[in-house]
Amino acid sequence: MLDELLPAFTRDSGWQVKTLAVGSGQAIELGRRGEADVLLVHSPAAEEKFVAEGSAGQRRLVMHNDFVLLGPPADPARIRGAKSAEAMKRIEAARATFVSRGDESGTHAREQDLWSGAAVEPGGTWYQSTGQGMGETLRVASEKAAYTLSDRATFLTQRGSLELEVLGEGDPGLLNVYHVIELTTKAGERVRADGARAFADWIVAPAAQRLIGEFGRAKYGRPLFTPDAGADEAALGQ
Repeated sequence: MLDELLPAFTRDSGWQVKTLAVGSGQAIELGRRGEADVLLVHSPAAEEKFVAEGSAGQRRLVMHNDFVLLGPPADPARIRGAKSAEAMKRIEAARATFVSRGDESGTHAREQDLWSGAAVEPGGTWYQSTGQGMGETLRVASEKAAYTLSDRATFLTQRGSLELEVLGEGDPGLLNVYHVIELTTKAGERVRADGARAFADWIVAPAAQRLIGEFGRAKYGRPLFTPDAGADEAALGQ
């Protein structure tokens, strides 16, 4: 989506953007060190902790999509249609292979929340970490006929090459919310706070929100994200 959004931002503002595509945990760490100007992230607990440290400016709601629990069509743990907590319990009980990103990304953080909510401590040979991004983790899960957690957008863009199906979706624990966070010079003298503010203001404005709401519709038959700027975050997913 940034491949479409950023040229529009440059046309509208004159700012050029260099993108670093990393997990939310690594993105926040870059911001903490003053090595990024603005963050687009989806790990709310980590975001709130970071903002409370004082080196960031505003944190604003941008959009959401959702996470999905994926697995092989045979579904050996019988999680199809189960709520996420019950699904995680069944995976652990069956010792069915689960492939985790294991990279402190927003997706990994949500996966850990799901295990915690199910009162399960994952481990042993059935629980495997790639330490890599979503695309590679999906490939490994498909090759191993394993379960995994993915954001729906990445799965939709790659499902043609995967032997995985959506087996769990739709409950509140699978909501995936994105915020934009501006950095300030408190994080480091190199921070371009003016550029950060320009991008954050732009991505929550109506023109960018319309682009977000249409992204993916032509190719996948449905938008991949729901624009949320100005919405009541507590009401999302209800």
